Formats: sequence, C-alpha cells, structure tokens
Amino acid sequence: MSDASPVDQPTSPFAYTPYRLYWFARICAILALQMQIVATGWRVYDVSGSAMALGFIGLAEFLPSILLVLVTGHVADRFDRRRVINVCQGLEIVAMLVLWLALWDDNTKALWPAFLSVTILGTARAFEMPAAASLVPNLIPPAIFPRAVALNSSAWQGASIVGPALGGLLYGFIGHWVFALCALLFMVAFILVRFIKLPPKSTPAAVKKVSLETLFAGFRFIWSKPIVLGAISLDLFAVLLGGATALLPVLAKDQFDAGPVMAGILRAAPSVGALVTGLILAFWPVRRRVGRVLFVCVAAFGVGTIIFGSTTSAVVAGIALIVMGAVDMVSVFIRQSLVQLETPDDMRGRVSAVSSLFIGASNQLGEFESGLTAHWWGAGPAVIVGGVGTLVIVALWCVLFPALRKVDRFPGALDKG
Repeated sequence: MSDASPVDQPTSPFAYTPYRLYWFARICAILALQMQIVATGWRVYDVSGSAMALGFIGLAEFLPSILLVLVTGHVADRFDRRRVINVCQGLEIVAMLVLWLALWDDNTKALWPAFLSVTILGTARAFEMPAAASLVPNLIPPAIFPRAVALNSSAWQGASIVGPALGGLLYGFIGHWVFALCALLFMVAFILVRFIKLPPKSTPAAVKKVSLETLFAGFRFIWSKPIVLGAISLDLFAVLLGGATALLPVLAKDQFDAGPVMAGILRAAPSVGALVTGLILAFWPVRRRVGRVLFVCVAAFGVGTIIFGSTTSAVVAGIALIVMGAVDMVSVFIRQSLVQLETPDDMRGRVSAVSSLFIGASNQLGEFESGLTAHWWGAGPAVIVGGVGTLVIVALWCVLFPALRKVDRFPGALDKG
C-alpha cells in the first residue's frame, strides 16, 4: 500500500484512516445482521410455530452463496470493491425496510416478507463477503495485515455476542421497529465505506474478459497452491467434524443436568474465548513457526472437543469451550492471513469467495453431521468421535501438506512491532 519502508510504517492498523472506516463499518453491519437474525427468527416462529420454517429461513440466507460462488468472487476482482460493498449494503437496507413496512401490523400472519428479505440479504452478503475480505489488504501494508485479521475477527466475535442479545431485547420492546434500526446501522456502514479512499495503485487492475476460465480461476489457484489449499481444507474438515455446539441443548439437559440458562452461557463460551484471543493477537500476533502453530491449535481444538463430549460437568465443559474458541481464533487468524497474503490482489475476490463457501458449507454440514451421529450413537459419543476425527485430520494433513507445516513467517510480515 505504501512506499515507506516497513520500519517507518505504523504497526497498528488503526493508524490508517481507510482501515478505521472499514472496521467501524464492519461493526455496524455485523450488529445489524445479528440483530435481524434473532428478530426475524423470532417473528417467523411466532407466526408459524414451525421449526421447518426456521430451517427454510436459514437456507434462504445461505443458498445464494452456493449458487453464486463463481460470480461473486469475479465481481470482487473485476470492479471497485468499495462500490461492490456499497451496492450490497444498499440491498441490505432495502431488505430491512421491506420487513419493517411489511410487519407494520403486528397481527399480520404473512411470512413472505421475511423470506423475501432474507433472500435479498443472503444475495447481498454473498457478493459483499469476498469483496470485503479482499479489500482489507488494500487498506494497510502487508507487514501488519495479520493484526488487521485479528481486529476483524474480534469485531465479528464482539458483535456476535452483543448483536443477538440486543436484537432479542429490542424486538421484545419495540417489535418490528428493530428492523428500522437494522436499516439505520446498514446505512451508517454504507456511509463509512463511501468515505474510504485508496491510492490509485490499490484499485483492482483490469481483468480478463469473462469466461469459464476466469470464473473457475479461484478454484484452480487454490488447488495449485499447497499452502492455501492445506490451510482452507484443514479448517474445513476441523469445523465439519467438530460441530459440537450444535448439540449443546441435548448435552446441557441430558449430560450436564443444566437448564436453558446454562446452555446459553455455554453457547457464548467459545465466542468469549475467541474475542479475548483476537484482542491479544491484535497486539501480539503470531510471527514465527505459523504453520506449526496452526496444526497445534487445530489439534487442541480436537482435544477440547473430546473433553467437552466426555465430561458431565458444566464447568469443565465451559472451560473446554472457551479454550476451543481461543485456539479456533488462532487458527482462523493464521488461515486468513496466509490465504490473503499468498494470493495476488487480482485473485483475492475469487479465492475469498471459494474459501467463504467452503467454510460456510462446513459449518452447515457440521451441524447436520453432529445431529446425525448423535441420533446414531448419542450426543456425547458423537462429539467425542468428532474430536478424534479432527486429530486424525491433523495427522494426515501434516503428511499431505508439508509446505504448510513448514511455513515460518507470514509473507511480508514484520519481525518486530
């Protein structure tokens, strides 16, 4: 980003105005997203009384990222990423206003506004995520990019803790007006992104004419880079096998002999561990032996999963979940830093879209896998098997991806600061 030598550059991402604007915009957008998830889910279940309807709401929000994966990354690489984000935020504002106006009558039983709004929101998010992820390296020097990853992840975790609670509280007091507040938060994010200024050379260069070759370029790039492929696939399988939190209601009631309050506390435990760790990484990031640290953290996640599935103590389970959240944050920090810094700028959108799809799909499939295996063997054994499977994946990936295991430093990172 800058021609100054790494020694002369500030070591905090917040020293750069474009990044500050991006970070606060991210906070506003995530808060709005998390608030609407809770409010929409409550509204749909309140009207329909159907758990299936809630499932379709989740599907409507996630499905666009699958169907549009070849297009979303290409758009992020072909057009100004700030403008792509702004257009998506505009659609998010429209989605919230549709809900606000359609649910003006609290007695209405219509569900179509919720499904329409969530579909619009899911489509906007499908385009926004790769554009936002690939914009960050344009805002700061590569040397401090890992710190920005930690701050971004901390913003996500903090807003993910506050947002759902705030959304539920506000929906209980002001009903459908919570969607107007979400629209306002998206508007603030829109304005902040609008003010981001980039040096001319940070604007994505012209790309090739649209073709099947350019659309599939993200998949080909990931496949050709063992470090990138190894980092994404390791996280994918760890999440797929370690989806223990999906079984929290069952474990809390049947294994920990706890009620819904304790279940809620346990649900928040990984986010607390991740938030604290993210803030620590923002000031003291991992700088050496990053490949080994990645494998150790994923293995620790597997061990924590085994402990969580085998204990009968809610306290021990809570500690295990906090540790799992902490080591997961370190692995996400390393994966995102490696993927972005190993990828050329004109490919970052497509690679980010593929990576987001894989990780998002593994989260969804991980919850399904946990539910299926719990049906077969019981919740505790299912979680334990998932933890053991994670350890097996770590051992296999150490052999299959030696280049990832041997990575010492992030590309272009500072030794000090």
